[in-house]
Order: sequence, then C-alpha cells, then structure tokens
Amino acid sequence: MRVYKRKGTLSEPVPSFIIYHLSLKQSVLLELDFLQFQPNLRLTRAGDTTLVRDPVRRKDVVLTPEELLRQLVLHYLLDVKHYPLNRIRVEIGLKVNGQPRRGDILVFDPALKPWLLVECKSPKVALTEATFGQAARYNMSLQVPFLAITNGLATFCCAMDYEQGGYAFLADFPSMKD
Repeated sequence: MRVYKRKGTLSEPVPSFIIYHLSLKQSVLLELDFLQFQPNLRLTRAGDTTLVRDPVRRKDVVLTPEELLRQLVLHYLLDVKHYPLNRIRVEIGLKVNGQPRRGDILVFDPALKPWLLVECKSPKVALTEATFGQAARYNMSLQVPFLAITNGLATFCCAMDYEQGGYAFLADFPSMKD
C-alpha cells in the first residue's frame, strides 16, 4: 500500500486534534468510481418514495443523495475490499460534546475494535477542512486507525498515528487482514 506522509507532526498530547489540522493541499485524492456499483443496488418504491435495500442493516431505507453514496461505498467495501459484512455498522450512534450524532460507516477489525470510520457527504457538499473537522470530532471517542471522507466526487483516506501525533494519506482504503 502506498502511503503519502505529511511532513512534521502535530502537537501532543490530545489525539483528537489530529484531523483538525489535516491540510487538503498535501492530501491524496483517491480515484474511486463508486457509480460502478449502482447496478448492485436493490431499489423499490413505496408511493412516491424510493427505497434502497441496505445490506448491513438488512432493511429498506429512504434513498437520499447521502444514502445513495453510503450504499455505493458499502458495496465498494464489500465487493472490492472484501470487508466482512458482519464487521460493518451503518449510522452508528456517537456522542460528540455530549450531543448525539451519527457516523455513516464504521468497520471493525478482527478483534471487533473500531478500525475504519467513513463519513459520507452529499455530492453537493464540498470536502473542506471543516468537513474533515466533523469526521475528527466523530473520531474523538472511537480513535480508529483509519479515517475516510467522501462526497462521491472526491474521497480521502488517512492512516492515523496517535503515538507520533501524525497521519498519512493513503492511496486507497486499507486492506482488511484477518
């Protein structure tokens, strides 16, 4: 796996600040075409509402732009990266500064520890340092080794180094090793 490191380290001792300081200028844009997984989606209609079958939650959910992207990313993680279905959770409940929030996709390692957090934004939402900040706040309690954010048009993934207070942009999502 090619790793692109950012020069320097970030201030210690608070790991939660790591992502707040991500610079998109030194980032690596992943070249992923999530739309190739659109034929894999199971769509149904309920009146005027379009629903999509979520393979993780095993239920139909309302198809919004963000939900469409979440489902396409899930199919990428399942079909290409071969992440085990039973180690993925969708729309996980989190507490951020005492407020309830929801993380989009959380992948667990073989020991069932949080391993990868993926935040999905609508394609209309530009990925900025502010959107990275939201992912960072969600990660404060999880402390995952890998963090990704996507709006479908742009995707970034980082390997976190909490001991050194740094991070590295990755050229792809990490491979799951059992």
